[in-house]
Amino acid sequence: MTAPPALPAAERGQVAARITVLSAASAAAMPAEAVVSALGTSADYGLSTAEAARRRAAVGANAVRDHRARPLALLIRQFSSPLLILLIITAALSYVLGQRTDAVIIGLILAASAGLGFANEYRAERAAEALHEGVQHTVVVLRDGKPGRLPVTDLVPGDVVRLRLGTVVPADMRLLTATALEADESVLTGESLPAEKATAAVAAGTALGDLASVALMGTVVRAGEGTGVVVATGSRAEFGRIAAGLGTRQPETDFQAGLRRFSVLLLRVAIVLSVFIVIISLLLRRSLIESLLFALAIAVGITPQLLPAVVSTSLATGSRRLARRKVLVKRLVAIEDLGDLDILVTDKTGTLTEGRITFTSSVNPAGGDDGHVRDLGLLAVDPGQEDDPGNPLDSALWQAAGGWPAGYTRLASLPFDHERRMASTLVSGPDGQRLLVTKGAPEAVLAACSDVPAAARSTLDELFAGGGRIVAVASRDASGLTAIAPADESGLTLAGFLVFLDPPKPSTRESLMRLNDLGVQVKIATGDNATVAQKLYADIGMPATRAMTGPELDQLSDDQLRAAAAQAGIFARVSPEQKARLIRVLRHEGRAVGFLGDGVNDALALHAADVGISVQGATDVAKDAADVILLEKSLDVLADGVNEGRRIFANTIKYVLMGTASNFGNIFSAAAASAILAFLPLLPSQILLNNLLYDSSQLAIPTDRVDPEQLAAPSHWNIGMIERFMLVFGPLSSLFDFITFGTLLGGLHAGPELFRSGWFVESLATQTLVIFAVRTRRVPFLRSRPSWQLASAALVVVAIGVVLPLSPLAGVLGFVAPPASFYLVLAGLVVVYLALVEVAKKPFYQHSGPSTAQRIRRGRTHRIQRRAARFSTAAPVPQAVH
Repeated sequence: MTAPPALPAAERGQVAARITVLSAASAAAMPAEAVVSALGTSADYGLSTAEAARRRAAVGANAVRDHRARPLALLIRQFSSPLLILLIITAALSYVLGQRTDAVIIGLILAASAGLGFANEYRAERAAEALHEGVQHTVVVLRDGKPGRLPVTDLVPGDVVRLRLGTVVPADMRLLTATALEADESVLTGESLPAEKATAAVAAGTALGDLASVALMGTVVRAGEGTGVVVATGSRAEFGRIAAGLGTRQPETDFQAGLRRFSVLLLRVAIVLSVFIVIISLLLRRSLIESLLFALAIAVGITPQLLPAVVSTSLATGSRRLARRKVLVKRLVAIEDLGDLDILVTDKTGTLTEGRITFTSSVNPAGGDDGHVRDLGLLAVDPGQEDDPGNPLDSALWQAAGGWPAGYTRLASLPFDHERRMASTLVSGPDGQRLLVTKGAPEAVLAACSDVPAAARSTLDELFAGGGRIVAVASRDASGLTAIAPADESGLTLAGFLVFLDPPKPSTRESLMRLNDLGVQVKIATGDNATVAQKLYADIGMPATRAMTGPELDQLSDDQLRAAAAQAGIFARVSPEQKARLIRVLRHEGRAVGFLGDGVNDALALHAADVGISVQGATDVAKDAADVILLEKSLDVLADGVNEGRRIFANTIKYVLMGTASNFGNIFSAAAASAILAFLPLLPSQILLNNLLYDSSQLAIPTDRVDPEQLAAPSHWNIGMIERFMLVFGPLSSLFDFITFGTLLGGLHAGPELFRSGWFVESLATQTLVIFAVRTRRVPFLRSRPSWQLASAALVVVAIGVVLPLSPLAGVLGFVAPPASFYLVLAGLVVVYLALVEVAKKPFYQHSGPSTAQRIRRGRTHRIQRRAARFSTAAPVPQAVH
């Protein structure tokens, strides 16, 4: 449904004033009929489409916050960076001290740096906005007397909404009906046990956790079903008021933590070098102000100013690539988390199988075809199936039969939940006799039967061995019953079994092999029978693997389960809590674990995983708990996401390694030169211009190719390796700076202007061109070609550096034209420098690569903290750009 146009402000205020919005507490204290009347709606008809549109235009979308890009806020954020603040201070001091030209140059650099950062962050924000537009949450709403699915953002006070297992309550609602309804309210109350719900009004003034007759926004239906009328939406709801005050800052990911630790490393180096320069300058009796300006420029110069821009560009580029591959990432930084995956735990239906479940047969306990079993199974299907399909097994049965058996009337129902694993219906037959019909997992139903035929066990084993999904059906006389409860599901007589088929996807084997090539181990966690899962494994050509069941998991300690889970590939008949425990155990010692699920029973595991993955057609609670949404439920699509995450990380590390080595080398050279020269080796504006040109060339890094071996296994931040790289290749860069100093001072007898011009060109050329060696562990160009965008950007920047001292801007920038002989020497120095870097690269990587055990243990603290924070504070909130 398209959102209606907003009314003018004055008219909107008048209309909104006439629309009743109740608090959860006041609605709970009123009879349901009084609430319906106050809201001007009908429990049987709901709102009309026209009235709902009028209210939507007046009260706005049912959302706490949106994901729209805000250009002004982004621009202001650029100037909150400590690096840019440092530039502003440097420019202001230069201007006050009479260095007007330097001040203008630094101001231009400041504007360029902030502009580049803004452009890339805005692009990334727009990409995030587009991603959220691709994820929609819907709910069944009664409009014009007919139920239908609508986006949760279209809800208004007075809408009548259907709630069932797995629904994320989309607004504060007064319950009108409730059948064994329970809601998980831990997001609001902190209480881990589900709260029972009823329709009776409660006393006024009760606590939030005691509002049994209301369903609150953000809570999750854990059992039962019901209907309710919306009393408050968006920020007017109880959760909305809380969430709106929490801000929008997301917990830190492992990738962001690595960037932060890297920045701290550079900050320490910058402080040490800056203090050293100031002390040396004072000992040499130089101007204090001039020394401070130079030290500030050094501090800025060692810091890669455009690292945030490079990262945001990489993530935005990656998000667009993944979107084309039908992968939507709810937070851009989660793209890199995908690349970290070591283990993927997935459900079976729709991932390894086609996901198109069909009803094939109904059999009696002896194994013979029996249509009566099918008819009994239909009696436990919700008659509203055509409006709200519910679970796929019920949908398949309903479609195969075309409707309820004639002559039966539904009197009461007890919906399915994941503890009982059964659903029951109380019906009145053609002869008026009342019958209780139960269907569900065979183990649970057989346990509730009083006398199971001997042949039933062997029939069930044969059906499981055939690879079908099996549902058991039982019944008993229910004379005198007017309602049913779990205690009534006993003393049943087994009628037989319903058989469903969900064949494996033809592409499954190839997808699993792709993930295996990426170093990702795939395990199955399913509510289905272990024999069925093993049959599927055999059908897709996978080697036999150990299968564990939920009851077996409960018998093991965490240490025992950890050892057993390493060998097992299938976990069958597992509950939601067992799935979450399995994820936590597999994550031991830093293993990065992803979980792919789409049901309400998957929410706990999605929260517990390092990367929660769901699909577009999943329940809202699963989509809200996930970091990544797949528009196509396919492991092949997921492999694309893993590949892209690793590509982004690899390209980011290229920039980091190059920046630490080159910047450290050049700034170390500047610090050393300032201690022996009678003049500053570079002016502050020249240092900053050099850094800006160099950084600008690296904005093309996100487009670069990545070697296959860099994608073959997860990579993680290794600050120790970065430090060693800086200490090995930084001095190597300084060595050639010192050779340049000798050439300029000894060979050309350079004064301050010529010295600065020559070193500016040499330092820019070496630190820009070294990207071709750093970007790969292979021989560059011959065995690993850079992208044309990166090659072009690097060569253009070097050309600019060569031309600047020869251009009309030379005088303004403090340069003079070097002689032609210098450029000949420079060319030779650059070639020798790149050759030595290539020679040093091989032994460095041979001795510095972390072992697999070290790699998987590194850097997991931040990921664990993020998940813990998310589980305790995050909530399934309707978003305005869904």
